[in-house]
Amino acid sequence: MKKVLFIPKRALLFSIPVLMVGLLPMSCTDKGKTGSETTASSTPTMEIPALYERRGELAKAEEWVRTKEKVEELKKQIKKDPSDVKPRLQIAMIYLSEARITGEHPYYYPAILTILDGVLAMDYKNFEATTFKASVKMSQHQFAEARDLAEKARQLNPNNAYVYGVLVDANVELGNYEEAVAMSDKMQQMKPSLESYSRASYLREIYGQYPSAIEAMKLAVDAGLPGSEPYCWSKNTLAQLYETTGKLKEAEQQYNEILALRPSYAFALKGVARIHKARKEYDKALTTLDKAAAIMPEFSFHEEMAEIYALQGDKEKANAKYAEVVKMLDEDAQSGHAVDLELCKLYTQMGQFDSALEYGMKEYKKRPKNIDVNHALAWVYFKQNDIQKAQQHVQVALRTGSKDPELLQKAGAIEIALGNAGPGNKLIAEAKKTNPKFTL
Repeated sequence: MKKVLFIPKRALLFSIPVLMVGLLPMSCTDKGKTGSETTASSTPTMEIPALYERRGELAKAEEWVRTKEKVEELKKQIKKDPSDVKPRLQIAMIYLSEARITGEHPYYYPAILTILDGVLAMDYKNFEATTFKASVKMSQHQFAEARDLAEKARQLNPNNAYVYGVLVDANVELGNYEEAVAMSDKMQQMKPSLESYSRASYLREIYGQYPSAIEAMKLAVDAGLPGSEPYCWSKNTLAQLYETTGKLKEAEQQYNEILALRPSYAFALKGVARIHKARKEYDKALTTLDKAAAIMPEFSFHEEMAEIYALQGDKEKANAKYAEVVKMLDEDAQSGHAVDLELCKLYTQMGQFDSALEYGMKEYKKRPKNIDVNHALAWVYFKQNDIQKAQQHVQVALRTGSKDPELLQKAGAIEIALGNAGPGNKLIAEAKKTNPKFTL
């Protein structure tokens, strides 16, 4: 069974190690730092986990040879001086990037945490190690722990832009949107960049400002190095914004431009597949998703296949694929990822609403203010014909003024089910303003 890569619906830059170099000056990691701030031996014996070998198309990427050479060089430095934390941190950064590129999270995240815990054993106030650890926890959807670590890092160094980005991400996921905006503003003041523009874009989307969200994401794209993974991620996110607002041609152009630069960028292939799906070219969509799934172990590729099988009327294939995705998520949960929201949404698609509610409530207990969690729960209750509870959750989901056409259409359906035809139709009309073509 393939492993699972977790990229949320509108993922933030939980980790962009390539760009961290400029954002995280090694001011807090002087070589051999000891004394009162050190809690463990200054001559650690911790081994560095191996670099995970890339396979298939990903092994053909230009940076792969350089990556292997750099890791070997850094390991030699560690062997020469085990107390030097800098090469350990650099390897952690490279592994963060590899996790993002390859999707081998179940291997890389424990490996990275081993390296970072080793650094923190030598220097428990190490700013970079604390910040990187917060990024890993974000990627594992351990949002509260990520926020606490990022806040600790900010106390260590309040003048670093990257840590404010992690605080944006964590507060968004925990539903603390006002705090997220404040952290985003601070980040942009300190360092306008791909990372800060992309976060501003997501917050504008959350607050229902799609035109300005698109403009901010264009700035993020312009700030990236063409062909790099962060650049492709930004263009992919821009394409998703075009999709959400019904601009399929613009979205398709972005996906094709990514693939021209980086043919192995699997998320752009998924985007192309969604364009085919929207045009009811289901066979083309499935072929494209097969290519994406061969490159990267990402559960959402298979989830998309299941939806297409269902649209084709092949319930047997759809159910088999959904069951495969459930197994993937269950297996990955065992390696440290929090997947309750993903399982809630998946069981809702499968029509298994009791299971959907069980997982949705697990996530709700951890993140009662998050709008995505409340959105998911509202629809589960609607499907169970508990319309009052559906309304309670959808009102929380709407509290930032979101103009997400899917959310607005569901909110409209809930109001109409309650007998409130006027407000319900108004919500549906609002959804059409964002995307006239979107239907539930």
